[in-house]
Amino acid sequence: MANSRIPVISFVAKSGSGKTTLLEKVIRKLKEDGIRLAVIKHDAHEFDIDKPGKDTWRMAQAGADIVAISSPKKMAIIEKVNKEKTVDEVIAMISNVDLILTEGFKKGNKPKIEVLRSEVNRELLSDSRELLAIASDIEWDVGVPYYHLDDTDGIVAAIKQYMSNFPQ
Repeated sequence: MANSRIPVISFVAKSGSGKTTLLEKVIRKLKEDGIRLAVIKHDAHEFDIDKPGKDTWRMAQAGADIVAISSPKKMAIIEKVNKEKTVDEVIAMISNVDLILTEGFKKGNKPKIEVLRSEVNRELLSDSRELLAIASDIEWDVGVPYYHLDDTDGIVAAIKQYMSNFPQ
């Protein structure tokens, strides 16, 4: 079950559209405004954040299903899974933030900001009813707010408006 008290917005796009670059700018602006946030990145491929030979890697190799590492400045939990967790299952693991942004959950059920770059894609991936906004290098008129890819302030304002209307 997802953490329904935290607003969630998904940034979606085809690869190469600039969603990560835009998301970096948005995160910086939101942090300047004192917003505590989490980001969940979807990876369609297998990834590994553990380094062979390190203690956590050795413990996982020995059979631990979950390995956590904690320091004074950050922590991580590495869990072996039999199947990919849904975005809602990952969200349920997050607390103590004002906002959760996701990147890459195109089929997810969260409000979306779709990023379109004309040389990569000229068709929406999402139904316009799922969209909070569109960020693009060309104008769109599909009944949702449009922001130019460089209008980070406008996109952040839309996010903050969504947060202010989110039921607590």
